[in-house]
Amino acid sequence: MHRRFLTAAGLALAALPSRLGAVELPLRCAVGPLLPTVEETHRLWRPFFAHMAEAVGRPLEFSVTPDWAGIALALATNQIDLAWMGPWSYLLAKERAGAEALAVVTYQGKPTYQAVILARQALKIGHFPEDAKGLSIAFADAGSTSGWLIPHYWFRQHGIDPATYFRYQDGNTHAANTLAAANGKVDLATDDDRGLAAMVAAGRLRPDQLRVVWRSDPLPNDALAVRSGLDPALKAKLREAALAIDEAKAAKVMPPRYTGWVAAQPDSYAMIESAGRTLLGSSGAG
Repeated sequence: MHRRFLTAAGLALAALPSRLGAVELPLRCAVGPLLPTVEETHRLWRPFFAHMAEAVGRPLEFSVTPDWAGIALALATNQIDLAWMGPWSYLLAKERAGAEALAVVTYQGKPTYQAVILARQALKIGHFPEDAKGLSIAFADAGSTSGWLIPHYWFRQHGIDPATYFRYQDGNTHAANTLAAANGKVDLATDDDRGLAAMVAAGRLRPDQLRVVWRSDPLPNDALAVRSGLDPALKAKLREAALAIDEAKAAKVMPPRYTGWVAAQPDSYAMIESAGRTLLGSSGAG
């Protein structure tokens, strides 16, 4: 009997690591700097990733990266499995390491958003950019779609090098740049319409502090992307879970004004990739 007990115990212990591995392997998720602080971003985006982890039966490991280039690097180097990321940072990870977009987020029912350039309200800018020449401008980091790539691309299309046309700086988050403009530390700042609306809604910015002097054409919205080599069955479950989020569910698990996801298509980010190739010679240049 004692021998039978030891045999049974040995079989149970032999099976334990594989069972624990299946249960405890986390779904490693990340999002970029979408709000002014890491804490705010973490609080508002964590419920979505918790929902996704629960949908696939995995514990959640969640982080907020300090910049958009950082989230592209994390996905490209297999530090994370699933990321909510801007179009340009997604394309950086796609070209460098084969990341794949599962879905495109919808904001107020639309899978698009717009880049904007904001000016201090007191500035007399009747015609942009002519009346803004020589002013100070703050761009976001080089992994940002609306805060770096698209404004640079637009200026290039109009024969302007922003680094010499303005008193130029880059590298900060959208929120930091927008607040710098609102507080008179710079004259102009790049941002996007979603981030601007979020800051006004949160009371961090008064509508009369800044005005939009330039607005891009509609851009494809953020990607829900996975790393290369992720288990195909897990990838399919993640895609299914995201696309199943309707507007009612989005109100519970997604940040304010985000309303769900639509399936990503091969050409979903073609216009962003084209801008990157025109500006930098490759969608993977950073």
